[in-house]
Amino acid sequence: MATSGTIKGPASYFPSIESKYGQPISHWMALLRTAEPRKHMEYVAWLKAEHGLGHGHANALVAAFLAERP
Repeated sequence: MATSGTIKGPASYFPSIESKYGQPISHWMALLRTAEPRKHMEYVAWLKAEHGLGHGHANALVAAFLAERP
């Protein structure tokens, strides 16, 4: 079965995040790793308040970050 190659889920926001905020996704993931452990929406609120991200972008980054954690 052929796939369309369309990126879905949180990663679909990554090109927009990199373009809007001028930092690669690796920057945001490293930043999240430095934060104290939090619940999903606490990470989102932190990114919004401390780093000026919009809600959708912050939510996508946190979802991807938490999905890669063991």
